[in-house]
Amino acid sequence: MPSAPHEVPLDLFRNQPALAPELLQAVSGIKPPEYEQISLGSEALTDCNPTEYRCDSTVLLGDPERPDLAIVVEIQLRPDRRKRYSWPVYLSTLRARRECAVTLLVLCPNKATADWCRQPIESGHHGWILRPWVLSLTEVPAVTDVDQARSLPELAVLSTVANADGPDRKAVLTAFAEALEVTDRDKGELYHDYVRSQLSEAARHCLEEIMQAGVYEWQSDFALKHIAEGKAEGKIEGKAEGKIEGKLEGEIELLLVVLESRGFEVGDDLRQRIASCQDLEQIHVWARNAVTASSLDEVFD
Repeated sequence: MPSAPHEVPLDLFRNQPALAPELLQAVSGIKPPEYEQISLGSEALTDCNPTEYRCDSTVLLGDPERPDLAIVVEIQLRPDRRKRYSWPVYLSTLRARRECAVTLLVLCPNKATADWCRQPIESGHHGWILRPWVLSLTEVPAVTDVDQARSLPELAVLSTVANADGPDRKAVLTAFAEALEVTDRDKGELYHDYVRSQLSEAARHCLEEIMQAGVYEWQSDFALKHIAEGKAEGKIEGKAEGKIEGKLEGEIELLLVVLESRGFEVGDDLRQRIASCQDLEQIHVWARNAVTASSLDEVFD
């Protein structure tokens, strides 16, 4: 069964085909031809041979019937020697079917896999060598411009995964939050859950602060739902913490009463030590000791 690290990045292209030429230009430096239309093509690349070849996705620039350029998009999670034979088939079959220029864009989760995918593929025919355009998801440029994030939310998703722990963390996460604002609820939840699963704890905390800060007047269904859930969780956590703190204070007061009733003199330093203890079980241990101990050392050692 396909995994989320494979399927969610692929969904970004399915939801927004314009992501493909954007990343192709970022990794190759080649500006795609001018186009008025952009669409998805079929992933099935079957020839007269009974074997069916199926790529992850194809993106067509220009008229879907007579495109100017077709981009084969592959999400490659790990090295796979079979791809060195199937990738050339994808391109040649798509070129023959669409009668247009074709190119291969491969996205990888890490540098090691990206380095493997970049290796030239020798066909055996003189000069016929395929050199895939490969981008590690750790190398996606940082999107910090809010307008850019809102115009292409899928790029902001990949940017956030790659750069959330970098020097532009807050700007990147703010751009991602803005990107969620222009997505519908289903996509927003998919993108948010995927990004959160890839973020460090510090980055997740920063994103939550941005979403809950109240600096922005969020309008989208997803953002409002997320904020409401976050506030509800905060209230529940706050009540739970309040109950624990209240119980701790009560147990500390009881311990002091037992000590004083046993005739022990509780100085300021010891009182401060007891008051600063946040471990309820430790307070219980001291209280049990205080009932039978003949000295303070026996209570607190």
